[in-house]
This record gives sequence, structure tokens and C-alpha cells, in this order.
Amino acid sequence: MEMTGLQIFKYLPGGKKESTANCKKCGCPTCMAFALKLAKQNIEIDKCPYISDELQEKYSHGIKHPQKTVTIGNLKIGGENVLYRHEKTFINKTTLAVILDCNAPDFNQNLKQISDFEIKGVNGPIRVDLVILKNAKSNMNFDIQTITYDEFIKLELDIIEDKDFQKTKDYLITTRTKAIIEKDENYSKPTSVVFNIKSEEQLFETCAKASYYICKYANMLVFNKFDEAMFSTLLTLRENIFTDPQKPLQVESGLYEFNNPNKDSIVFLTSNFALTFFAVANELENLDIPSYLIVIPADGMSVLTAWSAEKFTANIVSKTLQNLDIKNKLNTRKIIIPGLLEHIIDELKEASPDFDFITGTNEASAISDFVKNYTA
Repeated sequence: MEMTGLQIFKYLPGGKKESTANCKKCGCPTCMAFALKLAKQNIEIDKCPYISDELQEKYSHGIKHPQKTVTIGNLKIGGENVLYRHEKTFINKTTLAVILDCNAPDFNQNLKQISDFEIKGVNGPIRVDLVILKNAKSNMNFDIQTITYDEFIKLELDIIEDKDFQKTKDYLITTRTKAIIEKDENYSKPTSVVFNIKSEEQLFETCAKASYYICKYANMLVFNKFDEAMFSTLLTLRENIFTDPQKPLQVESGLYEFNNPNKDSIVFLTSNFALTFFAVANELENLDIPSYLIVIPADGMSVLTAWSAEKFTANIVSKTLQNLDIKNKLNTRKIIIPGLLEHIIDELKEASPDFDFITGTNEASAISDFVKNYTA
């Protein structure tokens, strides 16, 4: 594992209270300052003339990258350096790929289905990452990232055929552990699991196994069959697993449209916390009326959390309405706010006198019933 600044300091003259402590020959004012810089790899270890062989060995081992990165076009596979994302974060999402035979009679149909497939994600649409082509012709061009089968098997990947779940599971865990903990170069190749689905009945089992492998610890999953339901499940799981736990989930501030609204349609307002946004958005999509949703830039915080942190204030709402030019874009002047913010309605009206703010629901699930009794 990487050494911390305090661990490094213990091996330096300052940590050992030697006469050469804090000599400044490294360019840092103290040994502790040097140790902290070295831990972040912001300085070369040989800047200190008193580095011991023991520290040199420990530090060199600690900064070795445990897993290689394989690049295919704009895809990066592998390159992970932790076992658990809360230690830092996972880096490159598990690549999901499909093998297609260009000579198969249904090739064009299958390719179009994959190319057209996408699901909504926090940061935009999510699609299949890669199509691996067997018997590819040299003049083929596609809208989706592709690679030939021959190129695929020549990549510096550890390719595993999924024949036995227990063996595959144990191998993936052992490989990642040896790469991360021991930094054993014999286990540094990114792992790719290949599935051979022979019938529709296997899809559920394959989806269950693939879900486990995304969690522990496949860098790439390759399927010989594309199924929309299975890929929707796996891509959604992957987005959750590879979300950086140190960054709040958020969507862009903006004016979102549902069911083809016009300038007189009903308008809602909420924070840019992703879970709040999608909860409200799903309800609005399912309404049989057109609507708008104004999303406030609240640093990815939920409504009450944002208000308590002064990230969802009357002034911020006012600035957002101005930045989005709501006054000129819409005829509607009534804006429905989350029920949890009823107590700031007077502040909102004072900051944005051109609009009338209406108290909405505390929960997104209640929006449908609220709309039934709402008069614009």
C-alpha cells in the first residue's frame, strides 16, 4: 500500500531525531513537509540526501501502480489501485462489450439494436461501450466503438471464459487482491470475463453472475448476445458502483421539459441532487400533462440539506431564474417549490417579485395527487 506522510516521516532524520533533521537540503523547511510532499508524489525521493535503503524500498513498492491500463479508442480498462471504492475511488468503469459475427444473417439488425440502445444516466446517456467484430471487413464504419476479435485477443488482458461461477469469482478476487495488496506484476493485467449465452433461459443467470463480477472485480465483461433488459440492469449497477463516493451525485442546473410543454405549462422547482432530480423527473414523465422542472445549482445536496447549508436560498433561486431567462421563456408565473421549503416562500417572493411561489409536496411520490387538485 502507499505510504502516508506520517509513515514516511518516521524514516527521515526528523522522525528519528537525528542531527541532520530539518536540514532543508531537499528544498522543504522541515522533514515533515518533505514527507507530506513525498506521500503525494509532489517531490522526488532523491531530493533528500539521507534516505535509507529501507525507506527507498518501501516507498518504491508503495508507488508502483498495481494494475495496468489497457486503452481501446476512448475506453480505458483497468488501472485500479484500491480494493474498495471508499479507500479512494474506482477509476475506470467495467467495460461492457458484445461480440458480433459480421457474417451472421442478423448482423445488421443486431448492430442497429446495440447502436440505438441507451439509458439515462446522471451525466448523460449510457450505452454499450464496445462491439467486438468477428470476420470484420476492412471498409466497415460504425457509430459505435468497435474492435476486431483478433485485436481483442491480442490486448494485454487476462481473458477468462465464464464456465464455473465459483472458480471465476475466486480467480477475480485473488487476482485483484494480489495486484492491489501485494502489487504482484504477475497479476497486473486487467481481467476480462467472456460469457457464452446459448439460450434465452440463461439470461437471468448471466445477469446475476455479471452483476457480481462488476462488484468483484472484472474490468471488462464480454457477451456473445445482446439483451436490452440485461444491459440496462448491468449499466445501472455499474453507474452506482463506479460513482465517486467523495463527490455528491448531481445533475446540471437548467430548465427540463416533460411531455412537450408549452409556455403556459405547469412549472416545478427542485435542487440538483441526482436522487431528488430523478425522483421528481420520473413523476413528471408519468403525468399525463406537460410540465417544466427548474433545477437549482445546490452543490448536489438534497433540498433540506442545501437550505441548511445556504445552497438553496431565495437569492440563488432568483439568480437561477434570471440565468435561465425564465421570465421571457415562459408565460407561467407560478412556480411550485418543494413542500419542505414552505417557510421561505416570503423570501422567494421578495427576491423574485415577478413570480408567485406555490408550496408543493414533501415527497415526489405525492406530485400526481397534488397536480389533480392544482389550479394554474
